[in-house]
Amino acid sequence: MTSTKIKYPFSRRGETTDNYFGTEVADPYRWLEEGRSDETQQWIAAQNKLSKNYLSAIPYRPAIRQRLTKLWHSPQFGIPERHGDRLFFFYNDGGHNQSILYCQPDGEEARIFLDPNTLSPDGTAALTGISFSKNGKYMAYSLAVSGSDWSEIRIMECATGRLLADRIHWVKFSCAVWCGEGFYYSGFDAPDTGKEYEAQSLAQKIFYHRLGSEQSEDQTVYHDPEHPQRYFQASVSRDEQHLFVIASEGTSGSEVLYRRIEDETKFHLLFSGFDYDYTFVCADRGEALFLTNEQAPNGKVVRAILQNNPQIEPWLPESDNRLIQVTSAGGAYFAHYLKDACSEIIRLDNAGNRTSQVDLPGNGTVSGFDNDGNDDIFYSYTSFIDPVSIYRYDLRSGKSSLYRSPEKQFDPASFVVERHRAQSKDGTSIPFFVVRHRGSRPDGDRPTYLYGYGGFDISLTPTFSPMAIAWMEQGGLYVVANLRGGGEFGEQWHRAGMKSRKQNVFDDFIAVAQQLIDSGYTSPRKLAIAGGSNGGLLVGACMTQRPDLFAVALPAVGVMDMLRYQYFTVGWGWCVEYGNSELPEEFTWLYAYSPLHNIRPGHDYPATLITTADHDDRVVPAHSFKFAATLQAAQKGDRPILIRIDSAAGHGMGKPLSKKIEEQTDQLAFLFENTETPYHPIHDDPSTV
Repeated sequence: MTSTKIKYPFSRRGETTDNYFGTEVADPYRWLEEGRSDETQQWIAAQNKLSKNYLSAIPYRPAIRQRLTKLWHSPQFGIPERHGDRLFFFYNDGGHNQSILYCQPDGEEARIFLDPNTLSPDGTAALTGISFSKNGKYMAYSLAVSGSDWSEIRIMECATGRLLADRIHWVKFSCAVWCGEGFYYSGFDAPDTGKEYEAQSLAQKIFYHRLGSEQSEDQTVYHDPEHPQRYFQASVSRDEQHLFVIASEGTSGSEVLYRRIEDETKFHLLFSGFDYDYTFVCADRGEALFLTNEQAPNGKVVRAILQNNPQIEPWLPESDNRLIQVTSAGGAYFAHYLKDACSEIIRLDNAGNRTSQVDLPGNGTVSGFDNDGNDDIFYSYTSFIDPVSIYRYDLRSGKSSLYRSPEKQFDPASFVVERHRAQSKDGTSIPFFVVRHRGSRPDGDRPTYLYGYGGFDISLTPTFSPMAIAWMEQGGLYVVANLRGGGEFGEQWHRAGMKSRKQNVFDDFIAVAQQLIDSGYTSPRKLAIAGGSNGGLLVGACMTQRPDLFAVALPAVGVMDMLRYQYFTVGWGWCVEYGNSELPEEFTWLYAYSPLHNIRPGHDYPATLITTADHDDRVVPAHSFKFAATLQAAQKGDRPILIRIDSAAGHGMGKPLSKKIEEQTDQLAFLFENTETPYHPIHDDPSTV
């Protein structure tokens, strides 16, 4: 495609200006925050038309779509769970938008238990969580539509598949926690009509719902009207004697309260303050285990003796590796560590003592080992070059055996995974993975896809991506950076990339990019950066700070306006991570890197494809709208600035397979086109690309 100056749709510049502690900050596209207005809808339609025309004109786009479809249309297995005399598991043969939940009674064939593909005509209805009553009689499932974080809880009878009449609305970030004749859940008051996807979600409460009753009859179990900007989550002990409330003021830090369930009057404070994280592991017979980073940046587990004056004692001490989860199954406990960003599973006894290490298939990512109270233990394993496979773990022998594995549409042996390090601006060593086809050796000009996140204590570990395979088959390098702000190396690593230290994250990403260039892998004209959500912020900040370093930028559902993010939906919860523009010092550091506010007219920015969705009620699409309008107006060169706004989609959770394929097709086509990388059929000889 010949590079020509693009005529962008008209974006009206308003006169809105805010004063932050003496600093005047213009916000000319504030009107785009009104996502449902006629003017904004016309702007969306015009931008989507431009993007569609550009992308559909790329001649090899159909070939990319065909290859992605084949890679995605491979069977996908979920981890089986035993409840009573039945196994439940998700399965997708590759031809459905959503995975189907199956039930397999002992000695019988598996049957469809719940097919979410039948719950909406466009395939956007998705199950965001399931939970079973202790006796295995009922299953609660959370249903979200069009990618929204809002969900509805419904109940099914396991023996018959009968759907009960119970409906629980306006639930967010919560599933059913069973106890007695019903369950606890966390919900909000109904938002104003027309503001469901934009208005702040405040004053979360914990309710108890008794089966067979109306939601209006649900008992309010816990709420804190003096602190509307707090989340509350419920957990219940195995013996259903104790209820725990985990409170948080955002995405970091929590405190824990508890009470005997029969006592409906008073909660007791178990862990106070919000300086550390406490994650509920399990509880029974007056004792509870919690995973915490209190005086243990890599994580430890403590035991709480629940009495009038609770006693806290050590159970599993901190180690050199990051402890991310402890689960129980079959009377044993399993500690999930990250060692150099890869999974390591250690088996423990009831006293927290190490008994053995689980032999895993390779250096990858593991989930599972959490079928509490049952001897059937399963886990999943994946890596950069291994699609998700399911393994069964034998408690007696301590051995794993392959249970389910998909047929691969490529040769994993054709790819290699390398581990490298870059030195950041302040001297910190930043690890990153390089995944490539064996024939794609460094030549100084390899097309490279650099992905990062760097925030919220979230770890980037080896996971399989059909998009990455399709990219690497064409000779591209796939690079994943483990930046500060993430959770790969403990709480100190996380804190080194949050609030006033957020610039460290961008410096880390830029350092990895520079290292790839200096070590002879790629060049600025071949280097693309990508990330979603907080990773979209990462891309936005780096492309505005170092536009010379990158050929392509792919920010997805990104937080771009760091001065106003807290005013929408659950954005207030991120202030503990980013800071708050309403405070003078915090405004200073937010304004210094906010992607929206650091676009400079007359600069030549990388070719940019921004992706967002109309039902994203986590990072509202106004972030991407305002960023796109500002960037289009500022762009000096001929490289395109496009925005792709999906409909009936949200932040990414539950996105139908068909939408994933279409979005990734557009991203890859844009990537090949703007790194001047010819797309060619897959070579018959895997040794050369």
